[in-house]
Amino acid sequence: MTTNMESDSDSSLTEISSGLSSARSSVSPPPNFLSAFSYPSPQSSQDHSACASSSEQGSKKRPRDSDDLPPAKKRKSVEAKPRTTVRLDLRSPPSHPEIDQTPQLELLLKSLRKRRKIVVIAGAGISTSAGIPDFRSSNGLFNILRSDNKLKASGKHLFDASVYQTDDSTSSFHDMVRTLSDLVSTAKPTPFHQMLATLASEGRLMRLYTQNVDGLDTSLSPLETSVPLSTKGPWPRTIQLHGSLERMVCSKCNNMKGFDATLFNGPVPPPCTVCIANDEIRTEYAGKRSHGIGRLRPRMVLYNEHNPDDEAIGTVVSADLRARPDAVIVVGTSMEIPGVKRIVREMCGVVRGRKDGVAIWINRSPPPIGKEFEECWDLVVVGDCDRVAERANMRRWDDEGNEYKECTESEAERAKRKEGELKVVIKKKSPTPKNNNPSAMMTPTESPNLKATKLPNSFPPLKISDGQKKSLPNTTLKNAIKTKKTASNTTSKSQKKGATSKGLKASRQFGYGDGHGHQRGIRCQEKPTFHPDEEQA
Repeated sequence: MTTNMESDSDSSLTEISSGLSSARSSVSPPPNFLSAFSYPSPQSSQDHSACASSSEQGSKKRPRDSDDLPPAKKRKSVEAKPRTTVRLDLRSPPSHPEIDQTPQLELLLKSLRKRRKIVVIAGAGISTSAGIPDFRSSNGLFNILRSDNKLKASGKHLFDASVYQTDDSTSSFHDMVRTLSDLVSTAKPTPFHQMLATLASEGRLMRLYTQNVDGLDTSLSPLETSVPLSTKGPWPRTIQLHGSLERMVCSKCNNMKGFDATLFNGPVPPPCTVCIANDEIRTEYAGKRSHGIGRLRPRMVLYNEHNPDDEAIGTVVSADLRARPDAVIVVGTSMEIPGVKRIVREMCGVVRGRKDGVAIWINRSPPPIGKEFEECWDLVVVGDCDRVAERANMRRWDDEGNEYKECTESEAERAKRKEGELKVVIKKKSPTPKNNNPSAMMTPTESPNLKATKLPNSFPPLKISDGQKKSLPNTTLKNAIKTKKTASNTTSKSQKKGATSKGLKASRQFGYGDGHGHQRGIRCQEKPTFHPDEEQA
């Protein structure tokens, strides 16, 4: 019995252990385990594509507002043409006469005659033909001052603010100022100055930035300036970057007056008369201490000193850059001043940023070399600026009698080929008839379109019945009687003199009015009647 029981227990244990071992080795759950916890399975990919296709078909069927609009136009991306620099030699004779320079000359003349917003930055080179030397050339002012004053260094230091530190340098500076003032007093504007004045009179010169102190440009009325320069517009046509010899200013009270070269003689600057008068009133009459007397000096900017108009000049340059000029001309300058370099660089950048912008350099010497000026010019003109003015051949700004259309040489040639040789025909004026009485007014003839209505010689007398007399008040009745008498008097006068009706007939014919409130060109054909009710109202 014991052995059978032990064998039964061993067999049951083996069955349990075999079941557990099979459960451990099996990865899948029991068959009835997932039936109690069943989840909905997701739709297949085929069902999803079917739904998507049906939604697309529905969306295609529904019209939208954007379906009626035309398709957007595609803009063509056009690459900007690379900028190149061409050269024009106007020296006589040119260095390479075999080279055809017609396109370069056409570009120069077209820019001067067609551009509407031109900015010119000028230096001392535009005044050399007037007898005023420039600064840095071999015959310039620096070398002249060096030889005349027996200086060891260049005469540049006479334009430095340190000239007032010693008596010798101050005396040399005053001698230079007197000499330069004498040259300016006898000089006259050059052809290039006249061309700039013509551009200004035509409204095509946006601004002239001049470094010159001679005042030849501002002596022309279209190129006038204002001193001191205001920080708020409108600004003058000409901006003086370095002042001028036209005025002198007090170093203390800033009082300005016209320049007098005779006062600048010797090492001591002349005193200010305004400061002397103010100091006399303060010390002698008010009994106060003196505040000192200022000294006069030319209102021109020297090296290493503050420019009194620097803020206003910066404002003007910023405004011109925002206006986007279509041409910039840099003429007669070597661009050694840092401020001028910056103005030129920024102006050329803005102008060349335009599709039709042109940047032109005009000087006897080539443009400066450096990274900042590598891509700065469209046209480099080597030669005298007066030759440019002669080639442009523009009318004088003060020549008001002649009216003609300016054109380039190629346009003139095309006009000759099209219309033949151009002839000037002067028609003689027909002699005017003599008038014995020139102050008298001509009598106009009768207009055929208007026919005057003939008025009767007399108007019928006014009739008032007895019933109307009773209904009218006394004042109204008196007025009616007066009107009756006036009408009868007028009738008797018209019978005696027929001029009244004729005058009415003529005035109505020409529409001047007839005195009764009728408008121009309207004729009255009805007889005037009297209405008591209207008079009473």
